[in-house]
Amino acid sequence: MTDQQISLEVVYGTPEKQALLEVVVEQGTTVEQAILASGIVKRFPDINLEILKVGIWNRTCKLTDLPKKGDRIEIYRPLIADPKEARRRRAEKAIDEGRANKTTGGRAKAKIPTNTLESKP
Repeated sequence: MTDQQISLEVVYGTPEKQALLEVVVEQGTTVEQAILASGIVKRFPDINLEILKVGIWNRTCKLTDLPKKGDRIEIYRPLIADPKEARRRRAEKAIDEGRANKTTGGRAKAKIPTNTLESKP
């Protein structure tokens, strides 16, 4: 590795298979070029960089961004469910099951044993 080269990681995963590949590229290489140089697209033919979002260290970025030495480039799959919708369904289920209490924000109130209370004169 020369002074003009940087080492990066490119990651992608499906529920069945995950890959973390190390790639050495020239400094000034874009995120897209680093992904292609890693060969990860050959391992996962379903990767479509025109559709999928990418990021560096858990922060979304553009394909034209320039990664730094040691960065981890991540390719994100689309979400299966909308997080807000999933939370709403969980809350409705908790209400139906009687686990939700509107006055405590869904948390159960702490019960104080009656035998530990001091009687007042």
